[in-house]
Parts: sequence; structure tokens; C-alpha cells
Amino acid sequence: MMRVLGLDIGGTKCAALLADCGEQMSIVEKLRFETRTDLGFEYIKKKLLEAAGALICRSRTPVRAIGVSCGGPLNSRTGVVQSPPNLPGWDGVPIVSILQEAFGIPAFLQNDANACALVEWKYGAGRGAEDMVFLTMGTGMGAGVIAGGRLLRGARDMAGEVGHLRLEPDGPVGYGKAGSFEGFASGGGIARLAAQLRRDWTRAGERVNWAEADEELTTRTLADYARQGDAHALRLFEAAGEYLGQGIAILADVLNPERVIIGGVYMRCEELLKPSMWRAIRREALPHCWQELQVLPAGTGEQIGDFAAAMVAVYGLESAGERGDVQQTSAG
Repeated sequence: MMRVLGLDIGGTKCAALLADCGEQMSIVEKLRFETRTDLGFEYIKKKLLEAAGALICRSRTPVRAIGVSCGGPLNSRTGVVQSPPNLPGWDGVPIVSILQEAFGIPAFLQNDANACALVEWKYGAGRGAEDMVFLTMGTGMGAGVIAGGRLLRGARDMAGEVGHLRLEPDGPVGYGKAGSFEGFASGGGIARLAAQLRRDWTRAGERVNWAEADEELTTRTLADYARQGDAHALRLFEAAGEYLGQGIAILADVLNPERVIIGGVYMRCEELLKPSMWRAIRREALPHCWQELQVLPAGTGEQIGDFAAAMVAVYGLESAGERGDVQQTSAG
């Protein structure tokens, strides 16, 4: 059993947690606080160091390493955060060096999609796979790729930016591109697709029950309509599943994974998305690439976010150990 510290840095909230990692992972203690990007980098840095220091001091077991999960762009090799859009002011921040100098233990950095992929590979639905893809399918659509038993990072840590793939010449905007995978099949994308389809159906003279609904059109409220049998909501999820399947078919042909693991919306709405998703996969992908492919919801469920940063520390130590250098400042 290994005790590590994880730091999950998000645009809205941050978390610091102690975790024990072995055959299973368990969270020992967790502290959360609002990111408050309006107060600048130095404020967030101070809060992170305070939370990390408090947990390390309270831990009765030595903390072996620190893992940081953060939105990109970033450089996992040098441990530098490079101006993520949700963290204004984080321009070239050497977060790994800052943590190592403050606490004297190894620290490692990965983007959040890669961190979640590592969790599912080690503890979730990807356990035992040599080749797998994890899709976030949250507000956006990102991916972490395990290829040949190793995390695929790419030359500039941009491997897995699948949300930018264009599936149609036009459509809902996601990842700054109309008609993108993220635009059609992320949580935010499904809500935007719903607004687009609602306009089309209303203009065609169809009465859409949620056309003038008081509540905000979110994937959760739309899924509630679908589960109540609303025909338009069911058609919406059928369309979203179709686009999800188209994106997975591309990944199946390019990467030939054993499994595609999906978090977020798919984890909560599998029954609404799965039939049309598989129709698209079978139609679009090569038979040898889909016939033994498994598409599964994240096995670690809602805990995946808590586990992700801790897993970065574990993977970083394992990778550095393989190189014979546990003082390395990046994960793998």
C-alpha cells in the first residue's frame, strides 16, 4: 500500500486529497475549495500549498509523491502548466517544481483526461487491457489513450484531443469548431444539439414539450424527459448516440483498442445512447476493429475525479522507477 497526495485543479473548484493505493484505492481525507480565478494565480497557489501542507502534516503514513491533475495545455515532461483556458493567469507555471521545493517529495503532472484514463486502466473498467481509450464526455470531450500498456502523450502532450475531430461540415460548436465530436456528443454539446433540433422541429410545426420549459436545457433534464417517454428527447439521444458512435468508429480504426471506457454522460445515460451508438460503430468502423471491441461506462463511477490526481502520483512513481530515477519531475 502506498500513500500519495493528489491535487485536482479545476476552473471552478480545487481539491487536495490523501489516498492509499494498492490493489484498490481509498481516499483517506479530502479538502476542497473554490478556485477563485478572479483572485489570480498567487491566491490559488497559496491555497493549494496550504491544503497540501495540512494533509501531509496530518498523515501518519509517509506521503510518497504528489500527483497533479489539471486541464491542458500543459507539459507533463517538464511539469509546467501552459495557460489553460479555465485558469487565467496560469501562464508557464512550473507547478511540479513549486511542489517539490515546498515539500521535498517527487511530484508529477498530467492533464485530467489522461489522469482519468490511468484510473480506469488501473482500477476500473479498463483493468487488464493493453490498449484502451477513455472518453471524458463531460462538459467537453477529451480522451486518454493507453497504447501497448503505456499512456500515449504525444510530442506536445496533445494526444487524445478527440473533441476537435470534425464529424459534420456544420453543427453545434464544441472545442471552437462547428460540427465537432465535442459539439455533438459532450454534455454541453448535447444541450446545444437539443437547442438546434428544437428550433428545427418547431419550425416544422412539431410541438416539442420542452420547447418552453422553465428549467435550463441540460443533459440531465433532457434525460429525464427521455426516460419519461418524451419522443423528441428520445430522438435527441438517438442522434447524440449516433455521433458518439461515429467518433468511436474513428478511434477504433486508428487505434484498434480492446475497450473504450466512457465517463460523464454515458456513465449516467448508457441506455439512451447505446443502441444508436453501436449502429454507427458497426456501420462506420472496420469489422476487425469493432467485432471484439467493448464500450463500457467508467467502472470507478463518480469517484473517478477524486482518484485521478492520486493516480498521477502512482503512475509517475512507477514510470520513474522503471527509469531508475524517482526524482523525475514528470509522469512517464
